[in-house]
Amino acid sequence: MARPSTSIHGEWTTRWAFILAATGSAVGLGNIWKFPYITGENGGGAFVLVYLACIAVIGIPLMMAEVLIGRRGRQNPMNSLRSLAEEEGKSTHWQWLGAMGILAGFFILSYYSVIAGQAMAYIPRTFFGIFEGVTPDGAASIHSALVSDPERLLAWHTIFMLFTVFVVTRGVQRGLEKSVRIMMPALFIILVMLVGYAANTGEAFTRSVHFLFDPDFSKLTANSILIAMGHAFFTLSLGMGAIMVYGSYLPKNTSIFKVSVTISIMDTSVALLAGLAIFPLVFANGMEPGQGSSLIFQTLPIAFGHMPGGQFFGGIFFLLLVFAAWSSAISLVEPIVAWLVENKGMKRLNAALFSGATIWLFGLLTVFSFNIGENWTLFGQTAFGLLDYLTANIMLPLGGLLIALFAGWIMKPNSAADELAMGNGLAFKFWLMLIRYVTPTAIIIIFANLIGLFG
Repeated sequence: MARPSTSIHGEWTTRWAFILAATGSAVGLGNIWKFPYITGENGGGAFVLVYLACIAVIGIPLMMAEVLIGRRGRQNPMNSLRSLAEEEGKSTHWQWLGAMGILAGFFILSYYSVIAGQAMAYIPRTFFGIFEGVTPDGAASIHSALVSDPERLLAWHTIFMLFTVFVVTRGVQRGLEKSVRIMMPALFIILVMLVGYAANTGEAFTRSVHFLFDPDFSKLTANSILIAMGHAFFTLSLGMGAIMVYGSYLPKNTSIFKVSVTISIMDTSVALLAGLAIFPLVFANGMEPGQGSSLIFQTLPIAFGHMPGGQFFGGIFFLLLVFAAWSSAISLVEPIVAWLVENKGMKRLNAALFSGATIWLFGLLTVFSFNIGENWTLFGQTAFGLLDYLTANIMLPLGGLLIALFAGWIMKPNSAADELAMGNGLAFKFWLMLIRYVTPTAIIIIFANLIGLFG
């Protein structure tokens, strides 16, 4: 399989278009819904420090590897890995690494859409003052009424998937690029507004800064480190085919190193800003940060319901959450669509509709896991819990490990150096050392710890 010189799907018009798209893929529910609550559950500052180390040592080198594989292959992840393996005289079975990434993205979006649908449902509820003066029991009751009603939850899941598929049907420039050019600046503006709002909580804001940035390593466990690593993959969209397929649309003259660092910084900044926006509201209302996944949908509505301007800023917050989820969702559909167009000869419209419908259908497992199927368990987990754990803690890190091995050992150094355009100097050798030794070793050690936890 000869690799093409350009993607049949088109290219990003500028370097910043790719940065916005890839940042949009990375910035999502992982930053705003998941990062604050797992930080709260794992002790704050020490967890944040480990998370930042995972971004630097694992995240950035792997993002560079995914982008270079995507741009050099110029196809969907399966075809790119197959053609590059053939080019290096290696087994074409490496294409199944691309398949695993696409499958991980499929699983993630199936439950991601249901969570994003809940955020959509909260926008009118918050703007119309449903949470004004609400008690903890009242907030829990409102959330329970939403998720325990399969028809209502299904409706919001459906609406979110329709929005997602609509963008993808329009192609790279008219759909993906145009949407992120609007959504990403809006997302940052809203987030800065919310941080400014939270800064007015006084002592609670100061406490939040200490909670996020003062490390207490006594609160760290081996499981916390695993969660930090898994979240580094989840939040940067690594191991799920999204960054690889976006890389296949990247113009040849764009520096992979510069865009990867820029995307990682922007993504991490959003996660930290989300913490600075959320934790002051939690502390100001005498609540605990380790509230788990209920932090967003039960704890924060109480805070917004008891603060001046909470009705407006609460609605803005859930709008931010939906924008973030939407920009990620379109990137999770794209690898599947690209594969269907390239391998099955489908038109983009049909491929997007088929992909969206299949993901929507699989998402019913998550919809029902909150209500009529809450007792349908496997390994003691509901469908939602199992998919979340399987993807974030197993599939994405395993995919990252194999991507590191492919970029570091299967591709010849000259091939990687040619695509990265860094020369053969110190910078390239440092990246090669990280991708060959440091990143794989870090992932293997954390997997060993995981096995030890259950042993």
